[in-house]
Amino acid sequence: MEEQVTLQEAQTMVDEWIKKYGVRYFSELTNMAILTEEVGELARIISRKYGDQSFKKGEDCSKLADEMADVLWVLLCLANQTGVDITSAFRKNLEKKTNRDSERHKNNQKL
Repeated sequence: MEEQVTLQEAQTMVDEWIKKYGVRYFSELTNMAILTEEVGELARIISRKYGDQSFKKGEDCSKLADEMADVLWVLLCLANQTGVDITSAFRKNLEKKTNRDSERHKNNQKL
Protein backbone atom coordinates (compact mmCIF):
# COMPACT_ATOMS: atom_id res chain seq x y z
CA MET A 1 0.00 0.00 0.00
CA GLU A 2 1.34 3.39 -0.96
CA GLU A 3 2.09 5.99 1.66
CA GLN A 4 -0.42 8.83 1.86
CA VAL A 5 0.72 12.38 1.18
CA THR A 6 -0.78 15.45 2.82
CA LEU A 7 -1.48 18.58 0.82
CA GLN A 8 1.41 20.32 2.60
CA GLU A 9 3.75 17.44 1.80
CA ALA A 10 2.65 17.51 -1.83
CA GLN A 11 3.23 21.25 -2.01
CA THR A 12 6.74 20.77 -0.57
CA MET A 13 7.46 17.82 -2.87
CA VAL A 14 6.60 19.91 -5.94
CA ASP A 15 8.85 22.75 -4.75
CA GLU A 16 11.75 20.38 -4.08
CA TRP A 17 11.30 18.70 -7.48
CA ILE A 18 11.28 22.05 -9.28
CA LYS A 19 14.47 23.10 -7.51
CA LYS A 20 16.22 19.78 -8.20
CA TYR A 21 15.04 18.90 -11.71
CA GLY A 22 13.10 21.83 -13.10
CA VAL A 23 15.80 24.50 -12.67
CA ARG A 24 13.12 27.12 -11.88
CA TYR A 25 9.38 27.63 -11.96
CA PHE A 26 7.73 28.77 -15.16
CA SER A 27 6.16 32.21 -14.75
CA GLU A 28 2.78 32.39 -13.06
CA LEU A 29 1.16 33.34 -16.36
CA THR A 30 2.74 30.38 -18.14
CA ASN A 31 1.64 28.06 -15.34
CA MET A 32 -1.89 29.45 -15.58
CA ALA A 33 -1.89 28.62 -19.29
CA ILE A 34 -0.56 25.13 -18.52
CA LEU A 35 -3.26 24.67 -15.86
CA THR A 36 -5.90 25.62 -18.42
CA GLU A 37 -4.45 23.11 -20.88
CA GLU A 38 -4.34 20.33 -18.27
CA VAL A 39 -7.94 20.98 -17.19
CA GLY A 40 -8.91 20.78 -20.87
CA GLU A 41 -7.21 17.42 -21.22
CA LEU A 42 -8.99 16.18 -18.10
CA ALA A 43 -12.31 17.45 -19.46
CA ARG A 44 -11.69 15.68 -22.78
CA ILE A 45 -11.19 12.32 -21.06
CA ILE A 46 -14.19 12.77 -18.75
CA SER A 47 -16.45 13.84 -21.62
CA ARG A 48 -15.50 10.74 -23.58
CA LYS A 49 -15.53 8.26 -20.68
CA TYR A 50 -18.64 9.52 -18.86
CA GLY A 51 -20.33 11.82 -21.34
CA ASP A 52 -21.76 11.50 -24.80
CA GLN A 53 -18.54 11.70 -26.80
CA SER A 54 -16.63 8.59 -27.80
CA PHE A 55 -12.90 8.05 -27.85
CA LYS A 56 -11.13 8.50 -31.16
CA LYS A 57 -9.37 5.48 -32.60
CA GLY A 58 -6.08 5.00 -30.76
CA GLU A 59 -6.92 7.50 -28.02
CA ASP A 60 -5.82 6.45 -24.52
CA CYS A 61 -8.79 6.26 -22.15
CA SER A 62 -6.77 5.14 -19.12
CA LYS A 63 -5.10 8.48 -18.35
CA LEU A 64 -7.78 9.95 -16.07
CA ALA A 65 -5.71 9.70 -12.86
CA ASP A 66 -2.60 11.02 -14.61
CA GLU A 67 -4.49 14.06 -15.92
CA MET A 68 -5.89 14.77 -12.45
CA ALA A 69 -2.35 14.57 -11.06
CA ASP A 70 -1.16 17.01 -13.76
CA VAL A 71 -3.86 19.49 -12.73
CA LEU A 72 -2.88 19.15 -9.06
CA TRP A 73 0.82 19.54 -9.90
CA VAL A 74 0.37 22.84 -11.73
CA LEU A 75 -2.05 24.10 -9.08
CA LEU A 76 0.58 23.38 -6.42
CA CYS A 77 3.19 25.19 -8.52
CA LEU A 78 0.94 28.24 -8.61
CA ALA A 79 0.31 27.99 -4.87
CA ASN A 80 4.05 27.89 -4.22
CA GLN A 81 4.70 30.83 -6.52
CA THR A 82 1.99 33.01 -5.03
CA GLY A 83 2.63 32.20 -1.38
CA VAL A 84 -0.59 30.27 -0.83
CA ASP A 85 -0.58 27.59 1.87
CA ILE A 86 -2.88 25.18 0.05
CA THR A 87 -3.68 23.23 3.25
CA SER A 88 -4.87 26.35 5.04
CA ALA A 89 -6.72 27.55 1.95
CA PHE A 90 -8.47 24.20 1.58
CA ARG A 91 -9.53 24.15 5.24
CA LYS A 92 -10.89 27.71 5.02
CA ASN A 93 -12.71 26.88 1.79
CA LEU A 94 -14.28 23.77 3.33
CA GLU A 95 -15.42 25.81 6.32
CA LYS A 96 -16.92 28.42 3.99
CA LYS A 97 -18.80 25.74 2.06
CA THR A 98 -20.03 24.12 5.27
CA ASN A 99 -21.32 27.41 6.67
CA ARG A 100 -22.98 28.32 3.40
CA ASP A 101 -24.30 24.96 2.22
CA SER A 102 -24.74 22.69 5.26
CA GLU A 103 -28.55 22.74 4.93
CA ARG A 104 -29.01 24.01 1.38
CA HIS A 105 -28.26 20.71 -0.36
CA LYS A 106 -30.19 18.62 2.16
CA ASN A 107 -33.24 20.78 1.54
CA ASN A 108 -32.92 20.83 -2.25
CA GLN A 109 -35.80 18.76 -3.65
CA LYS A 110 -33.95 18.41 -6.95
CA LEU A 111 -31.27 16.38 -5.21
